[in-house]
Amino acid sequence: MVGGVRVQVVVVGGGPVGLVVACELAGRGVSVVVVEAESGVCRRPKATTLHARAVQCLVRGGHLDGLPGFAGAGAGAGGTGSGGAGAGAGGVGAAGTGAGVGGGAGSGGGFHFAGIPGLSISVPVGEPVGVLKCAQEVLERHFEGRARALGVRVLRGYRVVGVWQGAGGVRVSAEGPGGRRVVCSGVYVVGADGARSVVRELAGFASGTFPATVSAMAADVRVEEAGGTAGTAGAGGSGGFGGLGAGWHRTPRGWIVVKEVGGGVVRLRTLNCGGAQVGRGVPLSVEELRREVSWIAGREVGVRDAWWLSRFSDFSRLARSYRRGRVFLAGDAAHVHFPIGGQGLSTGLLDAVDLGWKLAFAVRGMAGVGLLDTYDLERRPAAQRVIDHTRAQLALMRPGPELDPLRALFGELLARGGGGEGGVLAGMVSGQDTVLPARGVDSPEWEGRFLPNVQLVTGQGPTDVVGLLGEGRPLLLLFGEQGGSGGYEEQARGWAGVVRVVHAEPVPEFGCEALLVRPDGYVAWASGGEGPAAVLRAYFGAGAGEGAGGVLAGAAG
Repeated sequence: MVGGVRVQVVVVGGGPVGLVVACELAGRGVSVVVVEAESGVCRRPKATTLHARAVQCLVRGGHLDGLPGFAGAGAGAGGTGSGGAGAGAGGVGAAGTGAGVGGGAGSGGGFHFAGIPGLSISVPVGEPVGVLKCAQEVLERHFEGRARALGVRVLRGYRVVGVWQGAGGVRVSAEGPGGRRVVCSGVYVVGADGARSVVRELAGFASGTFPATVSAMAADVRVEEAGGTAGTAGAGGSGGFGGLGAGWHRTPRGWIVVKEVGGGVVRLRTLNCGGAQVGRGVPLSVEELRREVSWIAGREVGVRDAWWLSRFSDFSRLARSYRRGRVFLAGDAAHVHFPIGGQGLSTGLLDAVDLGWKLAFAVRGMAGVGLLDTYDLERRPAAQRVIDHTRAQLALMRPGPELDPLRALFGELLARGGGGEGGVLAGMVSGQDTVLPARGVDSPEWEGRFLPNVQLVTGQGPTDVVGLLGEGRPLLLLFGEQGGSGGYEEQARGWAGVVRVVHAEPVPEFGCEALLVRPDGYVAWASGGEGPAAVLRAYFGAGAGEGAGGVLAGAAG
């Protein structure tokens, strides 16, 4: 039996990235269907780390509203490190050990760089935590509930087998339970279907890759001491699991990361920098894991009762373009890197937010020429940077005495704040140092930067940036008498149905009369040069009574 679904956008992939794309679209009145191969939310441990900029963008879109245990943004938030003791199986916290080789460096607000502790990630006052710990299963359930509440249709258990595009739109064919088949038609397709993306392959996206050089394993297991008794991962570096406590352990042969997850179960990550490469599709056995752990530890370690087993590597991939006509890639479908530091999920969710609002404006006929091309221009360099610095971290993690002085140097720099608050490494890992491409060499300082969640006083009373962006519209902020009398509001009048104009008291630290803020929180324009009309035209097409729209700098026409 063949069924048909006609919507404006088809999203392939019902993980967090695909669901946030769907929420961004549906929240702006775009009809969406999500096609997901899995019949239910995946309960296997995956990513658990959300870094600061991803959290900040999600908060501005309202995507974390109602997430269990999440306090949100506000005047009392921010200004400190990541704090807290981490999330349990079903909750939210601010630090802990994440996916891949490892995530946060435990409680106390610290993170790590290449397994070296001491990286302090701080956020501006008014923003949520620097590192949010939340099981991917919890996030996925939350985002799916939000998507369904917004009217998104979610088809679970349907595997995509065909993707076609033409001048008039796109079609996606999928096979579901009991031989059922569905054909989804729309204007655009978003492939958010993971590292083994079917959309990427069927639509013919080319990618650049780095081959695997290390082998790694992950599992939830019970462990035994030499005498055959069950062990636990005690605090510190002694006792428990094979003499190794909870945390990161570097040996002459590789790494072992240990975390207790409760009920006598230990989550293990191993990294073998000299082991033979085995394909991810080859099943991992408990016996193979036991041999690997024992070899890296340099002592016999008993491993039994595996709840799940997985293998991974440092294989990296980056799509050469995130767009082919009416088809877009997001998340792991577009980029894959060594899972160190929990940056994969955050990078993918930032893709989702960036693409989602732009695609919504395009579908509704409110986008300037080239707006959709800025998705690739902005997000592909961000993924390239993540790939580069995760490869750099892996280089620091390789065993051998020749790297000991370099690791010691990084440890000193972190301890002295060289990678701490406002530091290069903290900004890079958290994504808070991201600045969007400038429109010109003389662009005002604020253009391309992320606007922090400052408190504002308006004619309707006190509020903040997050509150004003809650409608999902771009925001023209006019500060004081100069902002109100500078002619900016008059220039924006042609986009009255698109842009929200707000008069507020001056904010001294901004040092400008007016700002145009995108729905994702980035500043598109700042006073100090030309007025906002050219930028509004480039982003959102011609204003009322105008002719053709402009073209964003760097975007294809």
